[in-house]
Amino acid sequence: MDLDEARTLKQQLAAHAADLLTDRVSAESATAPVAVAVGIAPLADGSFGVAVRYPLGTPTARMVARRLEAAAGPVVDVRRTGRVRTLAVRGPRGPVATAQAQGETGRVRPLRPGVSIAHQAVSAGTLGAFVTLDGAPGTHILSNYHVLVGSPTARTGDPVLQPGPADGGSDSDRVGRLAGFVPLSAGERARVDAALALVDDGVGVDPTYPVGLLAGVAEAIGDDVVQKIGRTTGVTDGRVTAIELDGVVVGYGPELGELTFDNQIEVEGSADLPFSRGGDSGSLVYRPADRRAVGLLFAGSETGGENGRGLTYLNPVDEVLTALRATL
Repeated sequence: MDLDEARTLKQQLAAHAADLLTDRVSAESATAPVAVAVGIAPLADGSFGVAVRYPLGTPTARMVARRLEAAAGPVVDVRRTGRVRTLAVRGPRGPVATAQAQGETGRVRPLRPGVSIAHQAVSAGTLGAFVTLDGAPGTHILSNYHVLVGSPTARTGDPVLQPGPADGGSDSDRVGRLAGFVPLSAGERARVDAALALVDDGVGVDPTYPVGLLAGVAEAIGDDVVQKIGRTTGVTDGRVTAIELDGVVVGYGPELGELTFDNQIEVEGSADLPFSRGGDSGSLVYRPADRRAVGLLFAGSETGGENGRGLTYLNPVDEVLTALRATL
């Protein structure tokens, strides 16, 4: 199938999945949310099929995924995802979380992509890129909402630290202030997890790290070879395994619960290695071949995918920049 044909089949299968889930959940009187994500998958022959993703440990979702596969045949790519969560530092903080990281967790000046950063009340995530805003002076840091904002109680002007608090950052490590974000609300579907911090006067930046200045942005079309640099796993390589993925359920903790994201990009690590881990949230994902950005990393699982090392999810970078009125 070509891309347009795959999009049509995706819509049909998504509607079928919704009907199956409604019938099954109602019959079982289930109270926990059950979801199956549906998108576009690149196939081995260069054509496109439909990506179907279901979380580990949900028999109903697995049943629905297998029925979609039976209905459409080999053009359906079914994978289990494991539990998908945001990828700021979680679990043990401080020296333990820092010692386990392979990326840059210390104080870095000038600032550069891939280093530890966070709102003063958040653990730690990753500085993704530097951007400018339409009609606004100064250089801005691009990362995730859950890295630079973290809570509905956060306010524009709050301090942003490098390194993040989980890596020992304190008031003396302030490099900027929260300048803008796309709100996230419990119970509402979302498309991007993104925020900006205005870099303080006198703090230098190096936008050329690690592959030189980016040449712009590009739309992921499936099977792209991509790369990122993150606070936890450093530089990793991967491959785009799905695009236009709707219904990705991501755990955000007690304040926001589980949020559902549409039109996401999925990446799997290469060489049997994970593409990302907790603390890599906010990384900018790019194609190393032409240095064009394709997505902003925000969530992932530690299991699932073909190599069993988990799957990573990105917001399309053009949507992120449009929502924030920013330019790389």
